[in-house]
Amino acid sequence: MIRDPKLRWNVGYWLLAMLALLVLQSLWQARTVEPVPYSAFEQALADGRVAEVVIGETTVSGRLKTPEAGGATTIVANRVDPALAERLAKYSVPYTQVVTSTWLRDLLSWVLPAAVFFGLWYFVIRRMADRAGGLGGFMTVGKSRAKVYVETDTGVTFADVAGVDEAKAELQEIVAFLKDPAGHGRLGARMPKGVLLVGPPGTGKTLLAKAVAGEAGVPFFSISGSEFVEMFVGVGAARVRDLFEQARAKAPAIIFIDELDALGRARGASGLVGGHDEREQTLNQLLAELDGFDTAGGLVLLAATNRPEILDPALLRAGRFDRQVLVDRPDRAGRLQILQVHVRKLRLAPDTALDQVAALTTGFSGADLANLCNEAALAATRRGGQDVTLADFTLAIERLVAGLEKRSRVLAPREREIVAVHEMGHALLGLALSGDTVHKVSIIPRGIGALGYTIQRPTEDRFLQTREDLERRITVLMGGRAAESVVFGHLSTGAADDLAKATDIARDMVMRHGMDPALGHVSYEAPAPRFLDVPMAEPLRHAPQTQARIDEAVREIVDAAFARACDWLQGHRATLDRGAQALLAHETLDEAALRALAAQPAP
Repeated sequence: MIRDPKLRWNVGYWLLAMLALLVLQSLWQARTVEPVPYSAFEQALADGRVAEVVIGETTVSGRLKTPEAGGATTIVANRVDPALAERLAKYSVPYTQVVTSTWLRDLLSWVLPAAVFFGLWYFVIRRMADRAGGLGGFMTVGKSRAKVYVETDTGVTFADVAGVDEAKAELQEIVAFLKDPAGHGRLGARMPKGVLLVGPPGTGKTLLAKAVAGEAGVPFFSISGSEFVEMFVGVGAARVRDLFEQARAKAPAIIFIDELDALGRARGASGLVGGHDEREQTLNQLLAELDGFDTAGGLVLLAATNRPEILDPALLRAGRFDRQVLVDRPDRAGRLQILQVHVRKLRLAPDTALDQVAALTTGFSGADLANLCNEAALAATRRGGQDVTLADFTLAIERLVAGLEKRSRVLAPREREIVAVHEMGHALLGLALSGDTVHKVSIIPRGIGALGYTIQRPTEDRFLQTREDLERRITVLMGGRAAESVVFGHLSTGAADDLAKATDIARDMVMRHGMDPALGHVSYEAPAPRFLDVPMAEPLRHAPQTQARIDEAVREIVDAAFARACDWLQGHRATLDRGAQALLAHETLDEAALRALAAQPAP
């Protein structure tokens, strides 16, 4: 295969020239010499018009004594066997011999089989290479697979990114440097070499990187960290070199490495001897490239990860990734901004309150909110609506959080009654103690194991919680189990998830936050060491007597919350019974119905 483009063009020129020469020669011969039938040639001999005859292998040519009227001086005919010519001459019929050219057929008989063979071979090799994960031949094994985006390809600007204002402000400085490096470097400052975007999955790290390229209008090289590592040793390092060479050729440019933890995992983390494997060689090459390029040329490295704790320390030092930007889950105001971006493509009802949707989606990431808007639009389409309403968003939240409705799951009347009492216990205690709005309570089964559910809407974002706040949360969680105990005098298995959550909160209170007076202001929990990213059992750092006291303190907190829930529900037994009956009748109660129910005076 010809690799040099200049040599390939020269060969093409020679082939075209030879073909043109053959065509011109055939046209010239056709213009100057006119073949005639062999019988006409013999007649010219008989008439004495031929001065000289030249006998060739397949033709007979004669030079005429005097030129013909058209200026022809030569007469040519295809040769015929003399014996055959004598037999045909007496019939007075023109005769000639046709010589069929077979050079094209002979040429194709050699070329076509070879072309078919090499075509099949190339097709099979390419299919095998694709199945092998892009083996692609040894000549291209070190080539980068970075997808190059320019401004028109990304189609993303900072206007399309919402809910992460602090991260946008950090990256806008990078855009300013790329647009005007001289102006921003007038005081001696340099552009950061690398920016590491850190945050949970789905919070918009990749979207932010594309927005930087879209705002700056520079080429955007995007590649995943896992694409560097292959089965051949040295391939990853070659791809790193090739990627940076491509980016330098198009500078100013942005290189974005997604899932950096697949490439930049701490070296020697396995603790095994001989750790210089393919991944470590690739990481070493990346470190060398980060040290080697100059930001004055307009080259910026962006990377994203949701596991910064496992990255190699040499990768995070100043001079390589100079800046770490946290892209966290949005707060309530951020969720509202993200929803406003995603509902641009939806036909939204005029009275849809997006702030209520933002309040219902605590803990949702940007990707979760995008999926929520799509599910709400699908819910409106299924019911045949003309626009998307708040009820559609509520259905979408229930579908994402609790799962799909299981109306085919028919419960026995006794079981439905237990579920109704259980959920009403959660709802009433949530209204009375937590301070949050109970948005909806239902006894329609959803998902795998949820026989009913209660959705609360926080009135505000909370970043600090006191012991009293946590105790109220545990009390609300124990409300369902307490309601069953108050009404039926026995317990069921329906509170398994509530017990697990309540126990986790109580254990954090004791072991992490030091909220037990007997144990003091001490943290008994430490991060577990990791081996090959698998958590290992950690030996206890405290005495067995302390562990027994921790277990006792956790049990005391949960038992006290259960007792408070039982006391409150016993004092509001009439409201609990009315709510359970209403829930059995309607299956679902919204916020207004619950408030009206709680406001009714006791009989």
